[in-house]
Amino acid sequence: MEQIMIDIMNSFGYFGIFFLIMIENVFPPIPSELILTFGGFMTVSSNMTIVGVIIAATFGSLLGAGILYGIGKLLNKERLIKIVTSKYGKLLRVKPKDIEAADKWFDTKGSITVLICRCVPIVRSLISIPAGMSDMPIPKFLVYTTIGSAVWNTFLVCVGAFAGDKKDAILGVIDNISHIVLILLVIIFVGFVIWFYKRKTNKREK
Repeated sequence: MEQIMIDIMNSFGYFGIFFLIMIENVFPPIPSELILTFGGFMTVSSNMTIVGVIIAATFGSLLGAGILYGIGKLLNKERLIKIVTSKYGKLLRVKPKDIEAADKWFDTKGSITVLICRCVPIVRSLISIPAGMSDMPIPKFLVYTTIGSAVWNTFLVCVGAFAGDKKDAILGVIDNISHIVLILLVIIFVGFVIWFYKRKTNKREK
């Protein structure tokens, strides 16, 4: 997989980076860390520039995020409520008021959430779905997605450009950081689920 991505960037330059980042946003398991860092390496060994790679990557991020935003629009709040209130949807143990509360939270804190999450591995792609589900205004979504993506892309491209012959070590460090962040996110998610379950249980007992 890594060699295929490297071959695409070598063969198609800026367009290859744009395409790969767009795909990475739609399919989060593809590592943007590798794409962007290697894109930075290429600014040293080819006629591509740091600014050009960042711009190509950011446009790719926008297109990929836009696709997931559209999916979120299809899975809007009303459809989710219908799903959880259906015969089989009740097995999820999610109530309409829970969806309403989540939607309201995203309405008030969605902008900063999109901005921050665009700099977090895996979540940086998936955050576009709740943004679409909550009908976050497209101009606002695009602005915060652009800013967050540009920050993430700039950091990794610059790391690659200035790493020189230490690129393998840098990739190793970035990969380790990504794994640590992912583990922390899983822990946070599990903790949230436990807290949410206990809160519902306590309400029932009262």
